[in-house]
Amino acid sequence: MRKRPSRALVPALAASALFLAAGCSADPGQSSAAARTPDAGASATTTTTANSDQPLAVAAAPAAAATSTAVARPGTAGGKARKTSLKVKSYDSHTRRAVISAVAKGTSSPSPTGTPTPAGTATPGRTAVGDVIASAPAPGAPDGLLAKVTKVIGETADGTEVQTAPTTLDTLLGGDDAKGTVPVDPASFDVERLLPDVKVSWAKTGDIHSGPEGTKVPLGSLRVDVATKVATAEGAPASADASVSGFVQVKPEVDFSYGGGASTAATAATASTASTASTASTASTASGPGAAYLGVSGDWTSQWALKGRAGATAKPVRLPFAKLHADPVLQVGPIPVVVNLDLTCYFEISGDGRVTVDVEQDLKGDFKAGGTFGMAAGWTPVNESHMDSSPVRTSVTTAGSVKAALGAQATVGLYGAVGVTADLAPYLRGEAAGTVTATTPVGSGTKSDVAASGSWALYGGLDLSGTLQIQLAIFGTPVIQHAIPLGTLHREWKLADGKM
Repeated sequence: MRKRPSRALVPALAASALFLAAGCSADPGQSSAAARTPDAGASATTTTTANSDQPLAVAAAPAAAATSTAVARPGTAGGKARKTSLKVKSYDSHTRRAVISAVAKGTSSPSPTGTPTPAGTATPGRTAVGDVIASAPAPGAPDGLLAKVTKVIGETADGTEVQTAPTTLDTLLGGDDAKGTVPVDPASFDVERLLPDVKVSWAKTGDIHSGPEGTKVPLGSLRVDVATKVATAEGAPASADASVSGFVQVKPEVDFSYGGGASTAATAATASTASTASTASTASTASGPGAAYLGVSGDWTSQWALKGRAGATAKPVRLPFAKLHADPVLQVGPIPVVVNLDLTCYFEISGDGRVTVDVEQDLKGDFKAGGTFGMAAGWTPVNESHMDSSPVRTSVTTAGSVKAALGAQATVGLYGAVGVTADLAPYLRGEAAGTVTATTPVGSGTKSDVAASGSWALYGGLDLSGTLQIQLAIFGTPVIQHAIPLGTLHREWKLADGKM
């Protein structure tokens, strides 16, 4: 499978400036007839929901929309977001310059100079200052692009070169409402294996399966198997070699919603009274959604085993064994909303390095983690998980404690901006306690009396934690001043116990 360059799961907070509402208005000196006329590259089949009270549909973008683009011209009559034939031909993330082109349809089309252009070739893009562009992944913008045109630089052989600035989703969605949960195609993940014995399997409709022969994976699910040795505690016998094995299986879904209640009045007022691009820009920046939600959810299954005496320490040691990345495109009405999803599978061990275990656990359930926005409370966390477990085998010897987790950290964001980090960590915890006493009568040659007593117990549990990031301001909501912890959802249950 192809690999992407490694990415930081939680970008530096300095990147938050990328998602402030764009206050860049059109320079009156750059205003032209092109800026005052409808986009000539717009599709004739524009959405009709823009003028109705119906919420925008949210669905997985079809394959044909893999390079789709939407354009809005906030503050102008008919300036709501619409599908367009314009494409992002290239983008430079350092200069924020993009080349926008349009693909001619039919027999031929005139170029700006009046010279006919052969059918199917690129003609210079028709775009203007103030346009807001939302694009599916494009050359130079693998995470998609959401930007506002601040300057038209000029024409090139590939299209129109423009200077862009960051903007927010409310400049496209305005007063519309949208809500939906979209499954992520398991075949769309790029996989980076971090340990030698890692196997990845998935299944999708059409009886399409990938992975080791014989591995059964439910439709829409992604499964990662691992088997590896771990460090054995110092002084442990050879028979106490430590190892971890098992699999994590997840059916990931992206949850997205936007409620334009807060911006409806501002948008209507802008459309009826704005007379200049500057006025339109100011009104647009002042608006924002009344509600929003971004999160990740899905079904979870894992089966894993811990055996031997691991060389554990009091501080948990985490070892990632696979990183997965996908960029599913949600079609929100006419707008391609690019979601960036990362999954890092890992196991983690802590303890005192004295207890020897042989345990295996099955775990099934679901989870949901994300952030929700409301006008009164601002951004607040959401975390839920319902799990059922059953022990397959249980054994604990010697006194001591150990805790081992086989989990996954998920990050979800929009257009390259991480918004939510969630860490789901199902675990096994074993502990044993006991005493050994020996009594030998003074001066006698009799054998010593030795007595041993103690108890042991095994527990299953899960921790769900995470963080809401400042980049969630990409919705157009007030900027989060600092990262907000999701809080920790903690559950634990007894699997087995006994006496020694």
